Amino acid sequence: MSLRVLVADDQEIVRTGLAMILGAQPGIEVVGQAADGREAVDLARALRPDVCLLDIRMPVLDGIEATRSLAGPGVPDPIPVVVITTFDLDEHVYAALRAGARGFLLKNAGADMLSQAVHAAARGDALIAPSVTARLLAAFAAQEPGTRAQPLDPLTEREEQILTAVARGRTNNEIAEQFHITLSTVKSHITSLMTKLGARNRVEVAMWAHETNRLG
Repeated sequence: MSLRVLVADDQEIVRTGLAMILGAQPGIEVVGQAADGREAVDLARALRPDVCLLDIRMPVLDGIEATRSLAGPGVPDPIPVVVITTFDLDEHVYAALRAGARGFLLKNAGADMLSQAVHAAARGDALIAPSVTARLLAAFAAQEPGTRAQPLDPLTEREEQILTAVARGRTNNEIAEQFHITLSTVKSHITSLMTKLGARNRVEVAMWAHETNRLG
């Protein structure tokens, strides 16, 4: 069954290009296109796509607010969102992830990375453009030292190990290989981490690790 994706960008040529690129990928179907954030939210709620790909700078409602409406805290049935932008600005990335985005890409990302990000979001994983990941998380750690409370239920030694691996951008498969455990065990540990840390996705798990200086 194909992954159903909604694409939103206020520039028609960009929107059409993204839709064509994604539509040409095996296992992906573009089910809707929107020219502004409000239209994106309305269409997403009507169509219930598996993933929304949203530009940040859009009229009426920008991509951050649209993301918050679709995937933010308190949304009862969130839709995974990947944010895409021309501008490699840390504040945009930070705002998008805080609003609930599961991925952040630049518009010069290739077809493979676009496809990977959409599939990752649908799985509950996250993909952030490699050019911004390390700098972004390190900057957040410097900006907000000690702002994260420790979990009431302490992390186990294995959870601490997996927390560090997630923060370093390892995939579930890579974590399974590193610690010689099954994929389902990795997923169970990550679910437990999200519960203990109050995180909605693995991006927030990684941010927590950096903000609490777990990487040294």
